[in-house]
Amino acid sequence: MLNIALLAHDKKKELMVQFCIAYKGILEKHSLFATATTGKVVSENTGLKVYRFLSGAQGGDQQISARVAYNEIDAVLAFDDPHNADKYDSQIMPMLRLCDMHNIPMATNLATAEVLIRGLERGDLDWRDIVNPK
Repeated sequence: MLNIALLAHDKKKELMVQFCIAYKGILEKHSLFATATTGKVVSENTGLKVYRFLSGAQGGDQQISARVAYNEIDAVLAFDDPHNADKYDSQIMPMLRLCDMHNIPMATNLATAEVLIRGLERGDLDWRDIVNPK
């Protein structure tokens, strides 16, 4: 079981919900973490259990980033809105750097999220259990 963080720009929350519905069978086998609003909409619309941090504006992104820094998150799905990137980029870029430092896969759009989730299903991320034993 891996720890997966879910984040979504306001305009991408519905996409995150649809993604989680489509891949519920895979996601329900793992521990899910999210910022407050994203976690709420995902949980309410999918029935998935999601541990929620503060909202992104209140520091939820930083809470997740701290867990990334401590190697407690195994994968990050952060759906970005490239048309409204200024504020969101300043919140996500530090997390992206931390993911790169700790070799934690991070998907910022639907295409890479699908590749990541399929890899997760195949067991391509099982090595994370060695790095981050539960």
